[in-house]
Amino acid sequence: MWDIQILFLISVVDLYHVLFWLILYSFMGWIWESCYVSIKEKKLVNRGFVTGPVCTIYGVGAMSVYLVLRPLQDHGLWLFLGGIVLATILEYVTSWVMEKLFHTSWWDYSERPFNLHGRICLGCSIAWGFFTLLMFEILQPFAQWVIDLFDVATGHAFIILCGILYCVDFIVSTLAALQLGEKLEGLQTAMEEFTEYLQTTKVYSSTEEARTIKSICRRKKNFRKSWESIKGALQARLKKRVFLNMQKAFALVQRDFGNSIRRGSPGSPA
Repeated sequence: MWDIQILFLISVVDLYHVLFWLILYSFMGWIWESCYVSIKEKKLVNRGFVTGPVCTIYGVGAMSVYLVLRPLQDHGLWLFLGGIVLATILEYVTSWVMEKLFHTSWWDYSERPFNLHGRICLGCSIAWGFFTLLMFEILQPFAQWVIDLFDVATGHAFIILCGILYCVDFIVSTLAALQLGEKLEGLQTAMEEFTEYLQTTKVYSSTEEARTIKSICRRKKNFRKSWESIKGALQARLKKRVFLNMQKAFALVQRDFGNSIRRGSPGSPA
């Protein structure tokens, strides 16, 4: 099994090394990402989709870039450009898939110049090109040195153990993210309906309008409960800036709703 040769273009690598490198790069990516975000947020942050100390996108990205561009490792310019293209495509696709599945995102470049849908941006793409050069010159020799520290039997056991732990962690994290995604989708629907009503509401003078006010008040109460139920999850999973923006938007909707009721029917119960 471990001697299976993986043919990618004209690059041939055995499965044992590919899996070992995948684990190492996922771990190194987690160290980099967690340290960077922790310094930026001025608090400890555990980055990555799963709970364990791995960022899978770094491992998959590094292995994809290495296997595809290995024949070009002696051509610095093509290596740089290839790293930009491959890593950027992987980053965009990963972001799109996660947003579709879980209705949230783990990164957002909307405030950075030359971004595309907030999923990728020019600055990060160029950084991926430099990272590709760094990987081939420094990180890959280091990864090979780490592998050489273990005998083959120990390496096999290490890969199997990490694989089992990762699969369990991934399943648990996926179920939790799906639950969060469902709550976010429900919250978004409620907010859209609520905003639509506020945009079309007029002076309340009839009995029917009074009933509508009462119904919307109940919706407002349910909306607040939905918000509070996922508030903690949002703080833990979403970026601080995104969470604060949603909180401000929710407060604005509440304020506008209260003003509309006071203007339309002062005596109506809130």
